Amino acid sequence: MSTFAVGDEDFLLDGRPVRLLSGALHYFRVHEEQWGHRLGMLRAMGLNCVETYVPWNLYAPEAGRFGDVEALGRFLDAVERAGMWAIVRPGPYICAEWENGGLPHWLTGPLGRRVRTLDPEFLAPVAAWFRRLLPQVVERQVDRGGPVVLVQVENEYGSYGSDRAYLDWLAELLRRCGVSVPLFTSDGPEDHMLTGGSVPGVLATANFGSGAREGFATLRRHQPSGPLMCMEFWCGWFDHWGTEHAVRDAQDAARALREILECGASVNVYMAHGGTNFGGWAGANRAGELHDGPLRATVTSYDYDAPVDEAGRPTEKFWRFREVLAEYAEGPLPELPEPPVRLAAPVRGGFGGWASLDSVLEVLGDEEVVAPVPSTFEELGVDRGLVRYRVEVPGPRQPYPLGVTGLRDRAVVYVDGSPAGVLDTAEGEDPVLAAPVAGPAVVDLWVESLGRVNYGPRLAEPKGITGGVRHERQYLHGVRARGLRLDAFGAAAVGKVPFAERPSGDGVAGVGTAGVGAAGGGPGLYRGVLGVSGAGDAVLRLPGATRGFAWVNGFCLGRYWTAGPQEALFVPGPVLREGANEVWVLELEGDGVPAMELGVL
Repeated sequence: MSTFAVGDEDFLLDGRPVRLLSGALHYFRVHEEQWGHRLGMLRAMGLNCVETYVPWNLYAPEAGRFGDVEALGRFLDAVERAGMWAIVRPGPYICAEWENGGLPHWLTGPLGRRVRTLDPEFLAPVAAWFRRLLPQVVERQVDRGGPVVLVQVENEYGSYGSDRAYLDWLAELLRRCGVSVPLFTSDGPEDHMLTGGSVPGVLATANFGSGAREGFATLRRHQPSGPLMCMEFWCGWFDHWGTEHAVRDAQDAARALREILECGASVNVYMAHGGTNFGGWAGANRAGELHDGPLRATVTSYDYDAPVDEAGRPTEKFWRFREVLAEYAEGPLPELPEPPVRLAAPVRGGFGGWASLDSVLEVLGDEEVVAPVPSTFEELGVDRGLVRYRVEVPGPRQPYPLGVTGLRDRAVVYVDGSPAGVLDTAEGEDPVLAAPVAGPAVVDLWVESLGRVNYGPRLAEPKGITGGVRHERQYLHGVRARGLRLDAFGAAAVGKVPFAERPSGDGVAGVGTAGVGAAGGGPGLYRGVLGVSGAGDAVLRLPGATRGFAWVNGFCLGRYWTAGPQEALFVPGPVLREGANEVWVLELEGDGVPAMELGVL
């Protein structure tokens, strides 16, 4: 067993100065069978430590019910086997471009902006969560023979609030739960962020992508002694749907990394390997300098233009970072691990079954709720997925504009069963249909959450129709709402969906105005089988599809969308099997999904 401490200038391992050369790798964004390979890649790049967040909402679908929390412990065991240290950032808020910043929807729904404060109704579930989670960390601390050397208090709190008493309470909770290794905070190197996010007696670290000397000088004004560390060295960036793919020059990033190390500081490369937002867990941001503008939804890939790409391959940035880090390593760097097996040959096919959205909802949907005004996703218990809102326009009445106030985030609209348009909130939350609607009529609005905000003042805002449906200036009341959660798509449940037969091959027959035909087409659930020989890492392409979600053998790959920049979904090799592989595609908006293809990386 060892001791790890914060000295006046350095981190101390058994009293000996050490430098943490860390890289971010979120175990929940990587298939568990590939953890070992990804850790081996980080080790080969020259890192001696790995950092991970822990997303509360991934493990707590309902209050008081927890899932596979032990996954964190299994990952930390893999870190130890790789011969690395570990930094754990348990939140409760993590940002991470993750749905709701990791906070459960059942908590942010009723509390709103009371989260991340000393409000007792927030503190009680946080304490229950930490008591459930932290044994995975405590028993694997370095002073108990494990790899964990640092644990974070909250996350970039200075970018959000100023409730210092909340941070003090959280630090004390970590100690009461048994955390004995040093605690730390991380914030941007700006005065208001460091004053808002720091805790007396807890090491403060800084997050930035360049300008290390200036950033550390600001940190030193607030913390005159203690190790310097850039806890998030942003070597790349993430993508939003509808934007260009973010890229950072490898040489430029390597120079910035060298500057950090020349300052005598420790570093955590964010991200060393980004992975994938499987399962529709991608978050969203608000545009604008103050992060309060239009919604910008994060794509499924979390490649981040990292040194190790989404599929685990070394990039040019990997080799440039390896050159820099080799100068600070104790001995020669290890060789790269054997690469994962790749798909042997591309496979293309069509879909043999189709079911309309309404019929899928009948089998997989939640119970319908009727209320005077629309129920939000949070009130309906929907975290990821969509809700069908149904409202009647009285009549007779002449055509008037039909719109939604407080739409979050995108609605495909049908009037009397026929497509009437798509309402998008890219530039505002009160969109109106292009064509007026006469009464009487039945209006269905299939509303999808594109990801809850994970950063800034709009954190914890609700999803769905948060205002109302209007015909001219008049609100339409008596709204029926029914949720379709992504978690409902299991093999047994999907097996009960009444699929209509479709011709094999790439063609789509029977596409009608409402997307209903004898062979199917348009929005709905598509089911097909791909025969694979030589299974391995691959990408799934859906030519002709527009927007929705895809599963392979019951594993949700995430959201696809022709808005780009992402054009294919990463398929981890362990998800595929030799022979028949079942593919489901939930198309929400387009004319159909003519074909599917597993491509070679």
